Amino acid sequence: MMYDVIIIGSGPAGLTAAIYTTRADLKTLVISGVKWGGQLMLTTLVENFPGFPEGIQGPELMQNMRKQAEKFGTEFVDDDFTAADFSQKPFKISIGDKTYQGKAVIIATGADTKWLGVPGEKEKIGHGVSSCAPCDAAFFRNKNVIIVGGGDSAMEEAMVLTKFAESITLIHRRDAFKASEIMQKRVKENPKIKILLNSEITEISGDLKVEKVKIKNNQTRKVVEMPIDGVFVAIGHMPNSSKFKGVDLDEQGFIKVHDHYLTNIKGVFVAGDVHDNHYKQAITAAGFGCAAALEVQKWLEESHS
Repeated sequence: MMYDVIIIGSGPAGLTAAIYTTRADLKTLVISGVKWGGQLMLTTLVENFPGFPEGIQGPELMQNMRKQAEKFGTEFVDDDFTAADFSQKPFKISIGDKTYQGKAVIIATGADTKWLGVPGEKEKIGHGVSSCAPCDAAFFRNKNVIIVGGGDSAMEEAMVLTKFAESITLIHRRDAFKASEIMQKRVKENPKIKILLNSEITEISGDLKVEKVKIKNNQTRKVVEMPIDGVFVAIGHMPNSSKFKGVDLDEQGFIKVHDHYLTNIKGVFVAGDVHDNHYKQAITAAGFGCAAALEVQKWLEESHS
């Protein structure tokens, strides 16, 4: 089971990479995972992916990407990989007792949103609970929303939402933000944003969508109920990088890019949210996947693999 390239992950980055590698006549295997498709499989309407003026449902977009990759000859294994051996070539990727060999590998395993883990949150993802203001802010025009977080990303989400929402309540569990001073200044000076420190959401509720939350004051322990239209969670992401031994990571666990989507291991490339701690958009992930695939093609040609 030898492949020119093995792609680990099946979000926009992995599937776009597969479209490009198979069209370049490279024998390609995508290890897509049991829950394939990435974070877009958890979303509803996607309005900011080019080519869909009326928007498209996240799962439908991913189905279309997969069909396109399959059309060009990409092979898929809908299972979770268990180990990657980059110590020698060809590289070996294991799924249980099965091992696949690849001349090159693209890591496109993405990053998972850190959620609050409170009752009602999981059920309302895509129905008032979001982790991406640039993606979903327009759905909350003239509505009241909450943002949870204390870093720069939470501040940035708040500023995006001010262009749409009627009011934004920024909730942080500590007594001070960890965001940069300039971002804090922008938030504090915006009349649409109310700040609530030493507080955390303990429950999210509503029938078909978010309607209210319970908020606990961490100092007084008092719990109040607050009507709200949406909750944006901005407490960070966890890159899915822990299984890749020998690959350089930054302090947050994101894979380091050394040269044009190449990792520190020659022949092992990376694309998408597993290395991108800044944009975290479907379209940028797809772009990273395209670039990584082109780099793989060039590398294979130059190394005569």
